[in-house]
Parts: sequence; structure tokens; C-alpha cells
Amino acid sequence: MDTKSLHIELQFRTSRSSGAGGQHVNKVSTQVELLFDVEASAFLSDTQKARVRKNLKNRINRDGILQLRCSSSRSQHRNKQLVIQHFDELIAKAVQAPPKRKKVKARQADPATRLRKKKQHSEKKAMRKKVFI
Repeated sequence: MDTKSLHIELQFRTSRSSGAGGQHVNKVSTQVELLFDVEASAFLSDTQKARVRKNLKNRINRDGILQLRCSSSRSQHRNKQLVIQHFDELIAKAVQAPPKRKKVKARQADPATRLRKKKQHSEKKAMRKKVFI
């Protein structure tokens, strides 16, 4: 899936970031918050929206907005790049279809032998219990 087309639908908010930086931190809004409305997206199909809702339910608020934050860099521009990169990775992973389950072949061993061994194992475990007289 091409996540570049989704970038049109992204909204950003900036705020003051906590952490190292001295006076710079108190003056500049370097933390970037990415907002993406999953339901209103024109680029995602209904099945992809359902997968995103299911796989990223912990990151989506009640209004159906996916929220991501980045404040690791001192630069607002760098934080914006990082949050977009993180968004691309999350969406690409979330919309992937789960792998098909491979059916396991039935045992070729004799069922009677398997049941006999199972009974022996059960008796061995039962012998370990305390005996009450």
C-alpha cells in the first residue's frame, strides 16, 4: 500500500516539548502530534479501515482519530519527519491481511498406540499424588 497518498489527510499540532534543551524548550514548540481520521479517509477501503481500527485500537480515540506524538528531537521539522515515518510503518503493518492458516495433517500414527501412551502418561502423573487412606 502506498502511504504517501495518505499524507494529504494528516493534520499536525505542535506544543512545547519536555526534556533537555534548557531555555530553548521553554520557548519553542518542538513536539509534533499527528492526527489522522480513520473513518473519513478517502484512501483506505472499508476492509483496511476495519483492520486499522482493530490493530491500532489502543491508539485511536473515541472520535476515531489516530494520534501519534514525537518529541525526541529538538527540531520541530525533524520530529514531524519522525512521526510521519512512524505513521507510515504503523499503517502499512496494520492494513496487511493476516496470513492464511495452514491446516495440519492428521497423525499417521496408530490411534490406539497414541491413546495407550496417553493413558500411561496419565497413570504416571496420578502415581505422584498423595494417597489418602
